Amino acid sequence: MSILEVENLSISFKQYTAGLKQTNHNVISSLNVKLEAGEILAVVGASGSGKSLLAHAILGILPSNATVSGVMRFEGEELTPARQKALRGKDIALVPQSVNYLDPLMKVGSQVRTSVRTGDAVEAQRAVFERLRLGREVEGMYPFQLSGGMARRVLLSTAMVSGAKVIIADEPTPGMDPVVIKEALSHFREFANFGSAVMMITHDIESALQIADKIAVFYAGTTVEVARVEDFSGQGEAIRHPYSKALWRALPQNDFIPISGSQPHPSALPTGCLFAPRCTMATPECHQAQPAMRNLRDGMVRCIHAT
Repeated sequence: MSILEVENLSISFKQYTAGLKQTNHNVISSLNVKLEAGEILAVVGASGSGKSLLAHAILGILPSNATVSGVMRFEGEELTPARQKALRGKDIALVPQSVNYLDPLMKVGSQVRTSVRTGDAVEAQRAVFERLRLGREVEGMYPFQLSGGMARRVLLSTAMVSGAKVIIADEPTPGMDPVVIKEALSHFREFANFGSAVMMITHDIESALQIADKIAVFYAGTTVEVARVEDFSGQGEAIRHPYSKALWRALPQNDFIPISGSQPHPSALPTGCLFAPRCTMATPECHQAQPAMRNLRDGMVRCIHAT
């Protein structure tokens, strides 16, 4: 069952250039994604592809100069601004990319306890700190006293004690050592196994493949493919989109072949397929209109040539 649905999401930002001329930059267009209860969806793509903006849009924390269109639903009901505010930090929890989300004037143990909704808050905080290898002394520290990896584990702790139905983890593992990364990933798997839905936003495809059920590939502000994790294997024969295949082949353990060109800036998006200028399969038709997402081999793809 889909617990969270995003359909045709588009986000633009109003900006003023020299002479107070107003411009709009479309940073996300026609983005589609679904989160299923009990599953982990890994969202992968290059920097600037819209991954973090999707998280902020779901939570309703975009800046005031953003214009949003499309439909988002939580448990079948539309996510209005009022509903986003009511669910934020409770039924929908964020593990943010930036450690600046921690209150600099509040001890981290107390910050985690504020997210506990049932039971003894102190007991819950101490239990989760122990699971994430944070010593008892850490609860009495302020954020500036923590290392980057410790701060990320505190942020993860906040989500873990919240009892949320949806966990959105935005680059949750940078700065952690391999042992703690493995531990953190196992906890995301626990969330899903107990019926929650997890969206893991990451550059680290290898980590995502360890725990994810599905992979959503983003490019230049839109979804180009949603596939089962099993499709990312071998030479990528089961992968549908040319960009997804190129990402797979660029990994060191595969062909280690870099992708030529670069992702377009939101102010200079090409007409038609956004990947067409870099795609070896592109034809004149690809430059005419952006392809729609379509079902293909038990997945979704935005490419007219995918088979």
